[in-house]
Amino acid sequence: MSSPAFRPDPTSPSDCAENHRRMLAGELYYCWTPDVVQGRARCKSAMLKYNTEAADGETSRRRVAELLMDLLQDPTPLPPKLDDPEQDAAQFGDFPYIDTPVKMDYGSNVRLGKGVYMNSSCTLLDVCPITIGARTLIGPNVSFYSATHPIDPVIRNGMRGPELGKPITVGEDCWFGGSVVVLPGVTIGRGVVLGAGSVVTKDVEDFVVVAGNPARVVKRLDVQRDEYEKMVRENKERGH
Repeated sequence: MSSPAFRPDPTSPSDCAENHRRMLAGELYYCWTPDVVQGRARCKSAMLKYNTEAADGETSRRRVAELLMDLLQDPTPLPPKLDDPEQDAAQFGDFPYIDTPVKMDYGSNVRLGKGVYMNSSCTLLDVCPITIGARTLIGPNVSFYSATHPIDPVIRNGMRGPELGKPITVGEDCWFGGSVVVLPGVTIGRGVVLGAGSVVTKDVEDFVVVAGNPARVVKRLDVQRDEYEKMVRENKERGH
């Protein structure tokens, strides 16, 4: 584990920059420097807007996409607006969609592929990057915990001590049952099915079904790889 010796001076821009670098790199860092606090405050404001407006059935698909892009701090431009509302909404058919409410720490460290769907009441503690591959479907109450704390209570020191994280990566075409928990540092392969209530503590290979606490492989999927790769290529060619 990283040494906790570096304690940033919150008035020093260089110390704050180094602290933020450590956070994203999965090293011990402190969560109370002004830039890190501001990042969480920005996310709370963007989350409130998203959870309020996106929950309204009258909100346009474009507006929901704008709110999500703001929450994720994603600068990718949206398609030009069309005069016909239905045609305009159709442009977002493969845009990621999150049912409300959703909880994130920073938002800016969450990366969603095309066609990702996330059901309601999901939690993403994105101290480090959380990357979810295209066409992945996520059930309700699923939690992605990239954040963690030192196990040594002297280093941890309650709210006064440092914390850390590890990135989470999910491959394309996965399906998460409800209430799955993914722990820091886990990589999940392509085409994986995760049974409801599973706690994923270590990496998962491609094309398997896992279940349990801790999650274990219970079935290997007989996926025709050529057909799968063809599907992936066709989706990419269509911009999906």
